[in-house]
This record gives sequence, C-alpha cells and structure tokens, in this order.
Amino acid sequence: MEGDCLSCMKYLMFLFNFFIFLGGACLLGFGIWVVVDPTGFREIVAANPLLFTGAYIMLAMGAMLFLLGFLGCCGAIRENKCLLLF
Repeated sequence: MEGDCLSCMKYLMFLFNFFIFLGGACLLGFGIWVVVDPTGFREIVAANPLLFTGAYIMLAMGAMLFLLGFLGCCGAIRENKCLLLF
C-alpha cells in the first residue's frame, strides 16, 4: 500500500513539474515573439521602453521556469533528490 502512495506521489510531482515546464515554454515563446516580431507588438513596445524591458523580463522568467520544470520532471521520474531540491 505504501509503495502505491509513493508511486502516485512520484507521478503527481512529475505532472506538476510538467505544467511548470509547459508554462515556461509558453512564456519563453511569447517573449521571443514579442522581441523578434517586426510588426504588431514591436510598435507597441517601441512606444514605451518599460514594456520593452518587460519583454526581456518575460524571456528570463520563461527560461528559468523552463529549466526548473525540466529538471523537476527529470528528478521526479528518476527519484533524484538533488534535482528535486534544485
């Protein structure tokens, strides 16, 4: 019975970290789109330098969440305590 609970916890941890991974990937993709797109957002962002800084903050947060989610998924599947604590 205890093994089943730990197995369930392992997969729930993987699922939670996978959602963080997907959120980071979406945020990273959207941030890259805002910075690279020559039309659309570029005109809005160029008008206000604070928004341009926000795009780079979005890139940094997306990259951090992407990495954190990936390491969490690997740590949950392999049951590696070091990766999970990172």
